[in-house]
Parts: sequence; structure tokens; C-alpha cells
Amino acid sequence: MVVQMMPQAAKPAAPKLPTYDAQELTRDGDQAHIVLGDQTYVLRITRAGKLILTK
Repeated sequence: MVVQMMPQAAKPAAPKLPTYDAQELTRDGDQAHIVLGDQTYVLRITRAGKLILTK
């Protein structure tokens, strides 16, 4: 019995996601508001350089 391997189809490239600089979003501060529908969220950059998103 002969088993033939079929070549794998190339995976389509994932669409490029939008990229935003957190420093620009906060205008070089440490907080920015982000609105989604009727909700407003706060994006905060911590002293340790981490991002926190809260309602």
C-alpha cells in the first residue's frame, strides 16, 4: 500500500490589525477615554508600563 502525502494548503494571511501607540492615545499622559457604543472606558498606563482598561 502506497500512502501519498498531500501538500498542505497555504494559510491565508491574517488581516493586518490597526496599531495604536498608547503614548499618542494618552497624549503623553497616562490616561485616555475610549468610547464603545454608549459605554466609556478608561485606558491607563501604569508606572510599570502596563495597560489597564476599566469601565
